[in-house]
Amino acid sequence: MTLTQANKQEYEAYHYMNANSLLIIDDDQELCQLLSEYLTDVGYNVDFINTGKGAVQHLKRSKPSGVILDLMLPGSNGIDVLKEVRATSDVPILMISARGDEVDRIVGLESGADDYLPKPFSTRELVARMRALLRRASATSMQVTNQRLVQGDLEMDLDLMAVTIDGREVELTGVEFRLLRILVESAGETVSKDAVFEYVLQREASPLDRTLDTHISNLRKKIGNRSDGHARIRTIRNAGYMYCR
Repeated sequence: MTLTQANKQEYEAYHYMNANSLLIIDDDQELCQLLSEYLTDVGYNVDFINTGKGAVQHLKRSKPSGVILDLMLPGSNGIDVLKEVRATSDVPILMISARGDEVDRIVGLESGADDYLPKPFSTRELVARMRALLRRASATSMQVTNQRLVQGDLEMDLDLMAVTIDGREVELTGVEFRLLRILVESAGETVSKDAVFEYVLQREASPLDRTLDTHISNLRKKIGNRSDGHARIRTIRNAGYMYCR
């Protein structure tokens, strides 16, 4: 999602006021209580909602700094909630689910989730991933760069998190924007997968973690090929990724 200047300023203000507030959306009340107690102990203010419809209404009134969202919910499922939230907000969202299939992960990330964690998970890993999302959101919201990146017909406005290709606006999630940025800044050079993983997801790469691959795939679909038909982003076997000049 692309932020307008007004939305960016509003998001920054809310993020500053609610820097430690999290919302858990899960129909498992026992899990909500467990996570709430653990997250409170490590310094977060936590609310939890057990239905998708209730969560959407809550998010219209409250602006948490991060959301932990279960894929399977009664009534409106997690994907429905995710799409509705993404229509108006760039709040960092960590999706959790007992269904760890690749298809579920891809659908969640394509619908706008910033990260995906299958159940069962350790509370320490959940906190680590949520902290990484919040750090990334904070760094993005506080950036005042007055800079643009231009590579051929692609232009990135680093203030507004806006991307245009040949004058056409392309809507990206926050993760996709950071992913494109690190590649465009090093256009023509290979960026290692470890470096991309650390910058975009702010954690070390894992051989079994396919989250970054899914984000790369989503980004490729959104920005398309160059006018000459060649791919904008190449996978360099056993090395990393390259944005082609």
